[in-house]
Amino acid sequence: MPCGHHDLHLTQRFPVSAKSPHAVERLRAELKSASTRPFKARGAKLRRCPGCLQAAHACVCAWRPMLDSKVGFCLIMHAMEPLKPTNTGRLIADCITDTHAFVWSRTRVDPALLELLADPQWQPYVVFPAEYAHNGQPVATGIEPREGKQPLLIILDATWTQARKMFRKSPWLDEFPVLSLQTEQLSRYRLRRSTREEHLCTVEVATACLGLAGEDGTANLLNDYFDVFTDAYLASRGNWGVTAELPSRQRLANYLGVSAEVSDGPQAPAAPAPEHVDALDK
Repeated sequence: MPCGHHDLHLTQRFPVSAKSPHAVERLRAELKSASTRPFKARGAKLRRCPGCLQAAHACVCAWRPMLDSKVGFCLIMHAMEPLKPTNTGRLIADCITDTHAFVWSRTRVDPALLELLADPQWQPYVVFPAEYAHNGQPVATGIEPREGKQPLLIILDATWTQARKMFRKSPWLDEFPVLSLQTEQLSRYRLRRSTREEHLCTVEVATACLGLAGEDGTANLLNDYFDVFTDAYLASRGNWGVTAELPSRQRLANYLGVSAEVSDGPQAPAAPAPEHVDALDK
């Protein structure tokens, strides 16, 4: 089914080598710089593209659609998430400029995060199931922007067990309404195990929110990028080629104005040799 492109505005597509690092990429660099020992796990020996963290032959950097949205995203990430090649919060930051990212801490809140949440241009919502809302915390099932304000959707980027703890131990979020998604969508996330199918991964939460905000075209393209990313990750892990006939790849090719053929399609711009990434692959 074709994406609804009529409500999309294409921003400038910067080559990967020329664009500035986005919020999640900056967090990743900061965490790697501050680490006192190598971050090693299964998949650590795979040589990856430093941009998308996929194997060089499965790089998806040139398939990123830069999307304009009327909502912003604030990712509050568990400390390990920016380092994981399976993390999908990074896909939101890849595509939507108004994406902010912070590492969560139980004992200290990043002053820059509190400053963002207090900025009068934003109207924050905490995206979380309604049954976990604290006593007296308002619950919303829709996004209703106030005049002069832009919705800011706060997503806890972590495993479900970690996210519940983060929500419970972040009293500074209590003043904001909980945005409870009423979706029958089952997760398509195949990169990590989940105990419940209805638990959506971070980028699926974002696409559901975009749909709720009336931005179906943007949601569809972000979903397509997620599909291409998932296919590339599985190809990286299995050391096989990406799926050339993937329908989402064709839709992205149509949007980007390029060929969908893998051999002739978009290639990552010239860049330094892929770094050795100590990647956590659950």
